[in-house]
Amino acid sequence: MTKIIGLAGSLRAGSFNASLLRAAAQLMPNDASLDIASIKGIPLYDGDVEANEGIPATVTALKDQIAAGDGLLLVSPEYNNAMPGVFKNAVDWLSRPPADIARVFGNRPVAVIGASPGGFGTTLAQNSWLPVLRTLGTRPWFGGRLMVAHAAAVFDDKGVLVDEKIRAQLQQFMQGFVAYVNASVTMRQ
Repeated sequence: MTKIIGLAGSLRAGSFNASLLRAAAQLMPNDASLDIASIKGIPLYDGDVEANEGIPATVTALKDQIAAGDGLLLVSPEYNNAMPGVFKNAVDWLSRPPADIARVFGNRPVAVIGASPGGFGTTLAQNSWLPVLRTLGTRPWFGGRLMVAHAAAVFDDKGVLVDEKIRAQLQQFMQGFVAYVNASVTMRQ
């Protein structure tokens, strides 16, 4: 069974992106699973902390979880026309030490989706992830895009995806990404 690891890039309890990630987990194809991981508890990156104390346990556990998966789904909010600092900070920690980049990110299939209360979805945030994903040596999937705009109308007050059009788009996106991950795993073997 194909295992995708999903990360939402917001710490907010009522995050639209955490809701989108939960919806994606429910819409996975039968031959795949989406394990929801978290960036909560990851401190601000500090090279002195890394040098003196090593990699924080929360980071090590998340690195191991990602490395054990077949693909990675980033569910990114858009803050000030780019990816959120807290999400980028988590990825910065996940890339430490540099010798671990290949194990955690190298040649790993990655997809980026996101939800925003604004009218443009997360177009700019998704684009801002591309140089980071390239630098880390991932295999981004470009077979589909999902940028949920006006998210307050797409989710109910409990964070449940209630828009059937977006639900269908998300299901199609996840099917395409899983197919890409499966093809990538076959190529690596």
